[in-house]
Amino acid sequence: MADPSPRLPRDLRLDFFRGLSLFFIFIDHIPENTLAYFTLRSVAFNDAAEVFIFISGYTAALVYGQSLRENGVLYATAQIYRRVWQLYVAHIFLFVIFTAEVSYAIVLLQNPMYTEEMGVADFLQEPHLAIIRALLLAFQPTFLDILPLYIVLLATFPVVLLLLERHRFLPLLVSGVVYALTLRHGWAFHTRPSHDVWFFNPLAWQFLFVIGATAGHDQISGRPPFPTKRWMGRVAIVGAACFAVINFSWTLHWIYDPFPPLFAKALWSFSLDKTNLAPLRLLSFLFVAIATVHFVRPDSSFLHSRWARPVIICGQQSLYIFCLGILLSVLGHFLLAEFSGGLLAQAAVNIVGLGAMIGMATLLEWFRAASRRPRPAHSSSIPATPSE
Repeated sequence: MADPSPRLPRDLRLDFFRGLSLFFIFIDHIPENTLAYFTLRSVAFNDAAEVFIFISGYTAALVYGQSLRENGVLYATAQIYRRVWQLYVAHIFLFVIFTAEVSYAIVLLQNPMYTEEMGVADFLQEPHLAIIRALLLAFQPTFLDILPLYIVLLATFPVVLLLLERHRFLPLLVSGVVYALTLRHGWAFHTRPSHDVWFFNPLAWQFLFVIGATAGHDQISGRPPFPTKRWMGRVAIVGAACFAVINFSWTLHWIYDPFPPLFAKALWSFSLDKTNLAPLRLLSFLFVAIATVHFVRPDSSFLHSRWARPVIICGQQSLYIFCLGILLSVLGHFLLAEFSGGLLAQAAVNIVGLGAMIGMATLLEWFRAASRRPRPAHSSSIPATPSE
């Protein structure tokens, strides 16, 4: 992905919170993981998926919006579809490795229950058809649903970008109408062969992506990408705090049934539907995002601290680390379910998994830095061929 030029100051907040969301996705994907009680979903109605999609829209507008202005529509569109192809290839590779991992575990552990739990039953029964459906993004095993969403959203992004260039609120208006109609009429993409809806419905989640893209486009246009009014920040802080208390009461209710969940009857139906980005999930994320921006500035000192660096580099290598995190969370699930699910075993799985993600990101960052380093003219006595 090409960097925009002239270069805008890199906002490390995007990298930090994207990296943090990748950690949360890994942790949350391990069933019965005690550490999941300390991730975002325990203090908000949304979880890391909303963070990931919002930041993806924001950064897409930053990079491709400036490319459009500098190089024209054709070049920017080509860049976008180059990235779409990279995501598609990553998804197919992840699908193959994921299916092999699950299939091997089923044979090794002699536990056929994983066939349905991991959503690979159709593949094992009709692999020739499942491969075709996977290539068409219509077959999505467990955990392999967010990359197809991102692929669809980015594939339609050239239209969004052109609308943003015409008027900053035009794509937001169109996107909001599509979101409202989707909630009202139940529009959805369907998987095959079960005809279930996509776990992440692109017709609903596109609204959050466009909100992020609008904020990112504002930044390259010289406008504040986030609300700057103090009263809006205070409202967001109060709203996020109220949602945190309510959501925490629900968590306590799940742990200890006699504890009363606050406003459960009134709010449950407006927060449950993750597939269609339930309105309360969307509002909860916006509160959290605005409140976070209120406290965390681009020049916040902690972003340059040693402990934040591993999170930031994971965010900068998000595609690779996301794929690795999915595979590690499945492996962690098998280990905890088959051998020991105690707190010590959970701690080991979490530490090893997060350490592997950080280690991979560090290696990729080192390789990228080394490949960009200019080589001395005397570094090789072998003359280069014209093809080099």
